[in-house]
Amino acid sequence: MNTIRLYCKSMAMLIRSQLQYPASFLLQTLAQLIMEGGELLAVILLVRRFDHLNQWTPGNLYFFFGLMSVSFYLTECFGRGITGAFPSMVRTGQLDTLLVRPRGVLTQALCTAADPRRIACIAVGLVSLFRGSVLSGISWSVPLLLLLAESIFCSFWLILGLFLIEAILCIYSVKSVELANTLTYGGRSACQYPVDTYPRPLRVLFTVAAPFALVMHIPAAFILGKPVWNLPAWAAYVTPLAGIVLFAVMYLLFQAAMRHYRSTGS
Repeated sequence: MNTIRLYCKSMAMLIRSQLQYPASFLLQTLAQLIMEGGELLAVILLVRRFDHLNQWTPGNLYFFFGLMSVSFYLTECFGRGITGAFPSMVRTGQLDTLLVRPRGVLTQALCTAADPRRIACIAVGLVSLFRGSVLSGISWSVPLLLLLAESIFCSFWLILGLFLIEAILCIYSVKSVELANTLTYGGRSACQYPVDTYPRPLRVLFTVAAPFALVMHIPAAFILGKPVWNLPAWAAYVTPLAGIVLFAVMYLLFQAAMRHYRSTGS
């Protein structure tokens, strides 16, 4: 509980510090809004050109896009310490200072950065989710709302676990390894659309290696009333747990990598 309280306090301080320059914050947030709006525009152009994509209607595509945007940018907002700050800490030797403090390295890294500008991207995702649910005619109920919340919650841990891959590789190589971005940012771009629309190799990649299909697409398909792969209803509530499992595995690998950490001496 102390760790959670420390993290929440650190996030509040970081967000307040960025709000000290409101004009800069607003302009940067507007820039984020324009960029994410451009990606939503691509979906709008797609659904205007085609009546459906396999079994998926335009409203379904809006829903998938919104679910990915909300999940991914929530992680980027509150997990910025891993995605942006950690590689720099390794290169400059700043990571050494974290090792002598009475908190875990991962906790301290997460407490070093936040990106509240991503709220604009989250807002675009929420609009897309709402539009998608309306166009798809979803009859919301408590179980479906809980399933949506579970999917977003587990997606947060899935994406954070994938971000840890870059941190682990950075410990060994010192430099940031861009190859890891194929699973994170590449996964975000690809998995904005239903996974069953892709060739088999990509379906396997995003089901086994980076299980966006298990954490996002299976619950979303169940909510939309179009279960994929003939899975039973209870599977939609179980498969999102793959996100927490992946994070746990990456955390153990991160701990193992830290035991082999060698300072850059900067």
